[in-house]
Amino acid sequence: MSGQINAFEMAQKQFDGVAKQLKLDDGVAEVLRWPMREFSFRIPVRLDDGSLKVFQGFRVQHNDARGPNKGGIRFAANETMDTVRALATWMTWKCAVADIPLGGGKGGIIVDPSTLTVNEKEEMCRGWVRAMWKNIGPRNDVPAPDIGTTPQMMGWMMDEYSRLVGQYTPGVFTGKPLGGGGSLGRTEATGYGVIYTVREAMKHLNIDGKNSVAAIQGFGNVSQYASVGFVELLGGTVACVSCWDRHDKKAYTYSKKGGIDPRFLLTIVDEYGTIDKAKAQDAGYTVEDGDAWITKEANVLIPAAMEGQVTADTVSKMSKNIKIVAEGANGPCTPEADEYFKKNNIFNIPDFLCNAGGVTTSYFEQVQNDMNFYWSKDEVLGRLDEKMTSAFNSVVDRSEKEKVYMRDAAYMVAIDRVVKAMDLRGWLTGNA
Repeated sequence: MSGQINAFEMAQKQFDGVAKQLKLDDGVAEVLRWPMREFSFRIPVRLDDGSLKVFQGFRVQHNDARGPNKGGIRFAANETMDTVRALATWMTWKCAVADIPLGGGKGGIIVDPSTLTVNEKEEMCRGWVRAMWKNIGPRNDVPAPDIGTTPQMMGWMMDEYSRLVGQYTPGVFTGKPLGGGGSLGRTEATGYGVIYTVREAMKHLNIDGKNSVAAIQGFGNVSQYASVGFVELLGGTVACVSCWDRHDKKAYTYSKKGGIDPRFLLTIVDEYGTIDKAKAQDAGYTVEDGDAWITKEANVLIPAAMEGQVTADTVSKMSKNIKIVAEGANGPCTPEADEYFKKNNIFNIPDFLCNAGGVTTSYFEQVQNDMNFYWSKDEVLGRLDEKMTSAFNSVVDRSEKEKVYMRDAAYMVAIDRVVKAMDLRGWLTGNA
């Protein structure tokens, strides 16, 4: 569905447009449109059959003016350096727009994790840390889970780092398991954060959540809890979810008359977001082609899977009743899709605002690790709600003040905060 879209070129194009609107100095703009540091390395892994296989690993640190780099590690067969660059760049803006004291980082390995045994996954995780441990840490770069990685993997990575530095260091990775330095509320955080911003958008547009219907792409962690939140927190209906089936190597859309039951689907999904198709059909679900999600009758669209899913080719298939597009994924909508949203007066909640709940709660986890004192789930989610609501309002206010599109407003808020931090640290005076 996404074709050959280059995520980093898209991230730079978005940035360049706003940099011109802000009349940003050319030199400062050049600093911000490229990562500060990039790491490319090989990870040898002894497979269970006794053979040795070498995998390609990455880590990109985009900008740490506001604090340590922060960002997930993705295990994906289609991982590229440009994808990692884009995600690290967006993470800088995400942390800034959420106003948390962190910068942007991202990492990954070119691998399909579903092809690995548990032992092979652990060895790969530890190998990634052995390659990067001198360049990560609680005060310079804090990785977390992303597509294809899990809390257990973060536990292994944290353990390997702790062994190498010679002391227990839980704050080096976030998204860890409960009981192993993890935080309550982290599992729900990104999806619930999406719903907090959708709720605020509905207030802004005077839309009743209880009479609203969402079409959602994906059924990984973000989509799972976005669908739960849309039903349980907003009182709305979820028309469908669309997810990749790792067995059939294709995507399917799952829908049901009257709306799906996300809690039921959570009982029949594996760790990679693949829904058990047979069990879903037995429960009365209709299974269609993976692209069908975008055509469903709804007023809220939540692309929460991969980059470049809503394009010039697919955007015209959307229901004419769509009023809100909430970007649960990173970079799911192309610049061409943005033009369609502007023309049709569709309210967009840009990715690095909409899905900032994950990194915000990862920040909370790191704070708890430093204090060695842990908060209740209600306290974590309450703090998250406050942060997401404040971030949303700052972007809406900027959008209305400058009379600009929401994505541009989010970039303006984020870029201003990063440039201010660079200036306060003396990076722009020539003396740093």
